[in-house]
Amino acid sequence: MRFETFATQGFLDLKKQNHAVSTPIYANSAYSFDDVEFAVNLFDLKQEGDIYSRITNPTNDISEKRVAALEGGIGALSTSSGMSAILIAILNIAGAGDEIVSTNKIYGGTYNLFYKTFKQMGIDVKLIKSDNLDDWEKAITPKTKCLYTETIGNPGIQVADIEPLAKLAHKHGIPLIVDNTVPTPYVCRPFEFGADIVVHSTTKYLSGHGNAMGGMIVDSGKFDWSQNDKFKMLTTPDESYHGIIYNREFKEAAYIAKARTHLIRDLGCCQSPFNSYLTIMGLESLHVRMQRHSDNALKLAEYLEQNENINFVHYPLLKSDKSYNLAKKYFKNGASSLIAFGVKGDCVKFIESLKLFIHATNIGDARSIITYPAGTTHRQLSDEQLIEAGISKDFMRASVGIENIDDIIEDVEQAIACAVKK
Repeated sequence: MRFETFATQGFLDLKKQNHAVSTPIYANSAYSFDDVEFAVNLFDLKQEGDIYSRITNPTNDISEKRVAALEGGIGALSTSSGMSAILIAILNIAGAGDEIVSTNKIYGGTYNLFYKTFKQMGIDVKLIKSDNLDDWEKAITPKTKCLYTETIGNPGIQVADIEPLAKLAHKHGIPLIVDNTVPTPYVCRPFEFGADIVVHSTTKYLSGHGNAMGGMIVDSGKFDWSQNDKFKMLTTPDESYHGIIYNREFKEAAYIAKARTHLIRDLGCCQSPFNSYLTIMGLESLHVRMQRHSDNALKLAEYLEQNENINFVHYPLLKSDKSYNLAKKYFKNGASSLIAFGVKGDCVKFIESLKLFIHATNIGDARSIITYPAGTTHRQLSDEQLIEAGISKDFMRASVGIENIDDIIEDVEQAIACAVKK
């Protein structure tokens, strides 16, 4: 199956689901065991099967397998939100006393997790302000457990140079974790450029309709966790499972198996089967929506670029954009829906004059959304941190929907007129 077909029908087993054409919602918490030995083997991780929906669920299983296949990974784990996916992805390999290295141009929620919450857990996150690989390498120490970046930075819309970051990480025997929420695998597949782990907020483009919270961790299965002594969580006995050693038992799937059987078991931030169902419904139209998102965004970006009342506009497929060459290298099928721009005049009046765009903090919705990051998603950052993240006082983020592009442009045009009116 090619991408579009797999997104629509991947792992669809009609006989297994009583010939139901749409994936059923398994709205249950527990599962019966055939006998005592069967139950014991499940709890010892010697046999596959469902124990409790906090750990596995048949509806969640379909969404996990489908996203893993679309990304080119060997396995995936669904979580209750994108933030919980990032949390588990890091905690799966890092603990108190460890370090990670990340770009500072990341989603505000991730920034707060790295800057404050991980610090409380004893994990030090070094936030790199530049794209210079030397700066990244200088920040790596024997305590560093991974490098972290976003394929398309949110909200700055800068494109990560994944390939050299992956080579740098591997040079130091650590994985590269990439948040691929904004492009989705329809636009970019980070594993093809050396990334090891991918995370998603499925709340965004994968579900696509602003109605289902969720996250996803995808494992490439390519990183050798036993190459050094850095990842003892995966290479030494886990006493909570009678001494199981994940990389021996699950081999290339050790990382994703540990995330499920250890962290989801203990932290409980599991996905709702109903939200998995909605995500599956979103995946079925992913290729159609992402192409329309990308086409509309490029046309709006081109309009904004030539408008004299716009201070700046960032979109990776504008030839004037600093990320243009990287976008051409890494992306196929457009560059997703996010545009960053600044309007001359009154930003508040611009936002409040929009009629089609919805003022909210979500992205990836079928509907067009406008966000003022300095006052919302990045509100907790200081003025200095905002500047370092590339967020000015006039900075706005548009998540361009799949409506008619002429309506979208006309709405922005009339709002600009209101903003600059004296």
